Amino acid sequence: DLDAMQHNFPFRSFDDSILKEPNVYRTYEAVTHYGEAIKRIINEQCGDGIMSAIDFYLDVGTTTGKHGEKRVVITFNGKFLPHIEQAQEDNSAKSPRN
Repeated sequence: DLDAMQHNFPFRSFDDSILKEPNVYRTYEAVTHYGEAIKRIINEQCGDGIMSAIDFYLDVGTTTGKHGEKRVVITFNGKFLPHIEQAQEDNSAKSPRN
């Protein structure tokens, strides 16, 4: 029921059985296969850091290939989060253990 689904809070989880669905498996396979290259390109173009999966948008569309075939285009649009050095002396909050 759509109304019931709209009133439930989303939560993060991973169920291995979802990989049995062919579209999900192929998307997972592509990200896994190209993950190291994607990471290197992000670091080369943006610096040392990661793409946010919280401030994140995803778009799925189609295009036509050079032989007239329908092709899928998936765009990940995530905020870049640079790695920062965190030093204890920069922490303005007092430790609860002191």
